[in-house]
Amino acid sequence: MAKINAPVRNKEELEVEIIDLSYQAMGVAKVDNYPLFIADTLPGEKVMVKVTKTTKNFGYARVLAYLKKSPDRVENPKQKYMQTGIAPLGHLKYEAQLQFKQKLIQDLLKKAHLDLSVDQTLGMEPPYGYRNKAQVPVRQVRGQLEIGFFKQNSHDFLPLENFMIQDKRIDEVLLAVRDILRFYRTPAYNEEHHNGVIRHILVRRGYYSKEVMVVLVTRTKDLRQAKEIAQKIQEQCPDVVSVLHNINDKKTNVILGQETRLLAGKETITDTLNGLSFEIGAQSFYQVNPVQTEKLYNEAIKRAGLTGNETVIDAYCGIGTISLNMAKHAKKVYGVEIVPQAIKDAKENAKRNYLAHNTEFEVGDAESWMAKWQAQGIKPDVIMVDPPRKGLTESLIESATQMAPRKIVYISCNPATLVRDLQQFKDCGYEVTQPILPVDQFPQTTHVESVTVLERKK
Repeated sequence: MAKINAPVRNKEELEVEIIDLSYQAMGVAKVDNYPLFIADTLPGEKVMVKVTKTTKNFGYARVLAYLKKSPDRVENPKQKYMQTGIAPLGHLKYEAQLQFKQKLIQDLLKKAHLDLSVDQTLGMEPPYGYRNKAQVPVRQVRGQLEIGFFKQNSHDFLPLENFMIQDKRIDEVLLAVRDILRFYRTPAYNEEHHNGVIRHILVRRGYYSKEVMVVLVTRTKDLRQAKEIAQKIQEQCPDVVSVLHNINDKKTNVILGQETRLLAGKETITDTLNGLSFEIGAQSFYQVNPVQTEKLYNEAIKRAGLTGNETVIDAYCGIGTISLNMAKHAKKVYGVEIVPQAIKDAKENAKRNYLAHNTEFEVGDAESWMAKWQAQGIKPDVIMVDPPRKGLTESLIESATQMAPRKIVYISCNPATLVRDLQQFKDCGYEVTQPILPVDQFPQTTHVESVTVLERKK
């Protein structure tokens, strides 16, 4: 085994000053230029620490004592939220959280030698209770069914009753469902032995409609007294308009299985975004922070400069949320998505909002459809991309730029892949023409969404 020549050794105790915050919200100290990552510390703090792990290039330590605290520290944040990863920035004042997210993008741009400006992060008030969807694990603790979360990087289960960043009504419904399952003596799932019944409780709530959906995710095909449980849920929570039973019998950390059965009420709930109505099922992808999503989409539309005469392509359209928002301001919107059910939902949502006349939705990968649309003579003025965390593929960037739109609007949920992709866009003749706008979709966490506008070089 190779010897690690670090300037610190395991179990060593030393005094350090925190100089930065990592993208995972860990404080960074340096000992002879050797980085030490320390949880629950903030820039400007002086702490006594004990080294817990060393590698060739960096190490980890834990706090023994705070010698000097940051003025940005939130005193006594609920430690369990930080331990589970629900709120890794819970110990940092909200104004400082917004600055952290702006700096995260600035630092990555600087590292990539991209001289671009970044606006202040668009925040929300209050920065709590915003999630309209909860997927909560269920486990047996000391013989009793509990809901909660796992500590980060572990299988240690922490029972919780208040989830801090979820819609408060969702927390109330979760507790009611938990107590009903206890009453019917429904066994919780045991991960180690892959037995028991209830694995997760999923709850969705419409921000404007106030409609609630409850999904009971089980390991078994049968859920004993399922109808009675569903009836009791609706009796105790009259706003629950949909109770579903999802079956996931696989040894996996994927939450939902393929089969979903209706137990009571209807299959979906509805909600609105910027006045548009959407139907949401158990498996639908729908933004979890509706307040910030409206701001995000409005900023993207404003920055795209839509006047009502443009042709737009939405390359990751999902159930049509952003496509339909843009269709109100454009002549024609073409949406493409790899998931067939999402496209079916997008078409239904277009009809529901009287926007079927100027929208077209197709199943498949965006590169293939861009080539087909180009062959058909379709010339987009704007291409909208809102990819998953892994960012865009090189082939998608090539396909998009070959269509030569005037603007490309990039909504990103991962600054690292955004910066990587911006370099390729630059090589393909596109440049960023407005400051990048970070939007805080997930307060109390390290996630950063942003809007970037690229234009074809003259």
